[in-house]
Amino acid sequence: MQQNYAEVPNIITGKDLDYLSDMFNWNCGALKMAHHFQNEVKDENLKAMIQNVYETHMNNLKTVLSLLQEGGNANGQ
Repeated sequence: MQQNYAEVPNIITGKDLDYLSDMFNWNCGALKMAHHFQNEVKDENLKAMIQNVYETHMNNLKTVLSLLQEGGNANGQ
């Protein structure tokens, strides 16, 4: 039986947690690779592009952590 809610409950299911864990791991791996390659390249344009990649994945990690801290509600409401 499916239960209907007037508002979305502030919970994270086991399936949600598995997906968030995967997202965290994917972004963490990409973040580490970006950091590594940023130190390896000499071209400043390429370094700037890699920095952008690094910041994108860092923001994604912060979003996942925020979701976990708020129990599924990224706005903290």
